[in-house]
Amino acid sequence: MIKLGEYNTLEILRDTEPGLFLGDAEDNEVLLPNRYVPEIFEIGEKLEVFVYLDNEERPVATTDKPYIKNGDFALLRCNQVTNFGAFLDWGLVKELFCPFKEQAFKMKAGGWYLVHCYLDDETERLVASSKTNRFLDNKELTVGQFDEVDLIVSHPSELGMNVIVNKIHLGLVFKDDIYKDISVGDRLKGIVKKVRKDNKLDITLSQIGYRNIEPNAEHILNELHDNSGFLPLNDKSDPQEIKDMLQMSKKSFKKAIGSLYKERQIIIDDKGIRLV
Repeated sequence: MIKLGEYNTLEILRDTEPGLFLGDAEDNEVLLPNRYVPEIFEIGEKLEVFVYLDNEERPVATTDKPYIKNGDFALLRCNQVTNFGAFLDWGLVKELFCPFKEQAFKMKAGGWYLVHCYLDDETERLVASSKTNRFLDNKELTVGQFDEVDLIVSHPSELGMNVIVNKIHLGLVFKDDIYKDISVGDRLKGIVKKVRKDNKLDITLSQIGYRNIEPNAEHILNELHDNSGFLPLNDKSDPQEIKDMLQMSKKSFKKAIGSLYKERQIIIDDKGIRLV
C-alpha cells in the first residue's frame, strides 16, 4: 500500500514521457515526475520517495524532503492566506493547506506556526492544524518518572512552557526549570521530573541523572518540588522534625542532602534547603 504523507520504498516499473512509474508489492502505482528522476537508474531498482497529492489531487512522488510528514509536528511559515484558509511552506511544490477551522489563532502571511500534519478522513487530503493539543493524549502514558524524552516546544503559559512529549503527550516545563532561551518549535531532550495523579507531566530540561539518585534523595526532591522548592530542614534540624516531615531518619536525611548538594541540585543554608 502506498501511503500518503509518508516515505515509501517503491520499485521502478517503467520509464515514460512524464517520468518514472513506481509501484509496490500490491500493484499500486504512482508517478515520479521527470524533475525528480535520478540521472542513473535501472528498471526494477527501488527508490525511497515521499508521496502526496499534486495540484490536481492525484498521488505523486517526490525525492524532495518535506519539513513535516503525516502524524508529525513542525514549525512552518505561512506563505499566503486566502478565502479558504492558509497555505504553508513545507518544502514541496504544492503548499500545505491549513483550514480556518484548524487555526488556533488566525494565521497571517509571513508568520511561523507550530502545526500537526494529518490525513483528513473526509477529503483524504493532507492538511495542517495549529490546534496541536487535540492530537496529544495523556490518558494512557507511555513514559514514566525520570525517563528521557524528546520534546517539541509548543506554546507558553503562565507557569512556563508547554511541550510535546515524544510526539504523543503534553507536558509542562516550569519557569524555574528553564535555564536557557527556548522558542516555539525547538526540539530538545528532557526528563520526566514528575507524573501527577491526573497524568500531567512535569518536564525538566536539565540532564541531572535522576536514575542514579538514591530513593531518599529522590523523595526529598519530590517534596521540594511540591513545596515551592523549599523545606525548612537542614543538617542541624531535630531528628523528630525530619521524621515528621519526610518519614526518614536524620542520618538518612543528611546522606541524601549531601548527595544532592554535591550534584548542585540544592542549596543548604541556616533556614533550610532550596532547589537550585
